[in-house]
Amino acid sequence: MNDKRIEDTFNEILTGDVLKDALGFARFLSANEIIQADRHSMHYNGKCVCYIDVFGDTQSWTVWTAGYYGKEFKDFPISEPTKEIARTHANKCGNCDGMDCSPGITRIIFEKEFTNICNGADVDMVFENPSGEDMECLKKLVEMRKTIIAKEHE
Repeated sequence: MNDKRIEDTFNEILTGDVLKDALGFARFLSANEIIQADRHSMHYNGKCVCYIDVFGDTQSWTVWTAGYYGKEFKDFPISEPTKEIARTHANKCGNCDGMDCSPGITRIIFEKEFTNICNGADVDMVFENPSGEDMECLKKLVEMRKTIIAKEHE
């Protein structure tokens, strides 16, 4: 694991409400027994729940969801408004320079098809500086992923 905790990185780079939201998310992860596995990966029971990155040039932070969100998990219902927020965060292909992952692929996010989703990693949604309803949606997705991982270990 990277020696630097994500909270330390947040404190070094972020300020104001953005810092407050980021630290709140870090506390949420900790309260849910989700640990930092390396510089970017947050894990539960050895499986990735999400990725976090912090950008000094823009004083911002980003969370990418890990796992499959094609449909609602039967043991963890998700409200329609939360699904709709999740869909607005579809991780569109950015045609990254020097990468051979372009073009994007077709993915399903809560029963709705999206084209041109990033093909470079298995992350369907991206949240930049999440707060308010976006933060609540992100937390629900993380809780859903944690529930799925826990069920796999039963």
